[in-house]
Amino acid sequence: MQTFEISGNIVDIINREIFPGTVRVAGGKIVERTEHSSKLHSGGEFDNYILPGFVDSHVHIESSMLTPSEFARAASVHGTVAVVSDPHEIANVLGMGGIKFMIENGRQVPFKFYFGAPSCVPATEFETSGAEISAGDIEDLFRNYDIKYLSEMMNFPGVLFDSPEVMAKLAVAKRFGKPIDGHAPGLVGNDAAKYISAGISTDHECFSLGEALVKINHGMKILIRQGSAAKNFDALGELIDMHPDMCMLCSDDLHPDDLLKGHINLVVRRAIAAGYGLMNILRAATLNPILHYGLDVGMLRNGDPADFIVIDNFEELNILKTYINGELAADGGRTNIRKVEVEPANKFNAERKQPADFRIEPKGNEIRVIEALDGELITNELTAAPTVIDGNIVSDIERDILKLTVVNRYENAAPACGFIKNFGLKRGAIASSVGHDSHNIISVGTSDIEICKAVNAVIDSGGGLAVVDDGRTYVLPLPVGGLMSADGASATGAEYSHLSSLVKDMGSDLSAPFMTLSFMALLVIPKLKLSDKGLFDGGKFEFVGLQTG
Repeated sequence: MQTFEISGNIVDIINREIFPGTVRVAGGKIVERTEHSSKLHSGGEFDNYILPGFVDSHVHIESSMLTPSEFARAASVHGTVAVVSDPHEIANVLGMGGIKFMIENGRQVPFKFYFGAPSCVPATEFETSGAEISAGDIEDLFRNYDIKYLSEMMNFPGVLFDSPEVMAKLAVAKRFGKPIDGHAPGLVGNDAAKYISAGISTDHECFSLGEALVKINHGMKILIRQGSAAKNFDALGELIDMHPDMCMLCSDDLHPDDLLKGHINLVVRRAIAAGYGLMNILRAATLNPILHYGLDVGMLRNGDPADFIVIDNFEELNILKTYINGELAADGGRTNIRKVEVEPANKFNAERKQPADFRIEPKGNEIRVIEALDGELITNELTAAPTVIDGNIVSDIERDILKLTVVNRYENAAPACGFIKNFGLKRGAIASSVGHDSHNIISVGTSDIEICKAVNAVIDSGGGLAVVDDGRTYVLPLPVGGLMSADGASATGAEYSHLSSLVKDMGSDLSAPFMTLSFMALLVIPKLKLSDKGLFDGGKFEFVGLQTG
């Protein structure tokens, strides 16, 4: 490890001050931090700032479609030095083997991955998952791996009704003294109080300031999320100044094209532009997650790990250099982290489908329709008269009521079908093996034939994203668990951007159509969703019929 010195305007977030000084690094740690006197530094302020590196307080690496090592290469360029990562997605596909893959791959690069123990695998009993993680498995992870926390407890009904399995998992985390992450969208009142009293300490699912304040009043910390699909900064940004010690910044789910553009640095820059207090913003982006999760990430103090960034100014916030444990991880917009080769692991057993598999016989006067909301994970429930052709309920392009399907990828089974509004496709179909949280195949399209082609393209590639348009099929393969690419961020991001642009040319005006599609199977987010077993009411937490009347 190198010994070196670097000078600039040092940003001391803990003491809320900025001063000209020099940081001396040796053995990966800060061995001396000195403040310059006016005599030593008579030329005015430096034209650079040295500050602690950014921490994403909650992210699913898998949603970037990159392996941890490739995520590190992309994120380090944006000043990120550490992430609090929930390997929930790969665990739903490959179980403990998937979690261990993420840990081992992350260890091969100089970047700080702090993984959690997934608490909800499968997320619910109302879908088919590739694996199960038990309370015993969680104990094994805490005992034998450097696991920092229990990942988001999505089964909030299980907490509210004292499910023995849920309580056992929470008890393991408490016994090991680990923080417990939450996931309780819209939960307020007595339900929120009980959920939080179970020891659950954070939530990243608040979609209104009022909801966030209720939870903060019960002692819960709120993660302000700005990801590819769910964007809550506008609703929750005021918390930065209202409760600076009770909020953090996170991305949750970030697709590769967005990661190429920026990470937590973009949220910091946006918060600065909005006029929030600089030190409060930086605290949310660094100190708060470090303290809450007990991360071994430096804050520019003597003896700290040398994890810091160099920027030009706080208006443009250009990241000039990123240091992690004293290593120059990124310099001038380029990563110095080496590429790591991976051996893909996967679980894909579905057989090819036929168009007839997606037929729906009309049995009622109305159908339930999922209303997708751009930038939100929550949905609404609508009802509409079905459009029937040749005894089959079909997509209605004119009314933008399109057929949606979820196909079990772990075993051969009949597809589950529903309908969705606001997707906007005027032709073709798309499909994906990224379908939160069990990651079955999910597809939407304008005809059964095109839906079938898109689903089969995903099956044929053993996982990936597919677009069917005007007789042509385009696929982005995701051979690692059907979730992640074996390629780097640039190639994956470029191909993902290409597919997204195709979908928008087909009529969708959603900001992130594939990301939105992936959450239409997320049963733990109200209101109406679709699993491989049928249409599901996330408010009542039960299946409902597609057809009514």
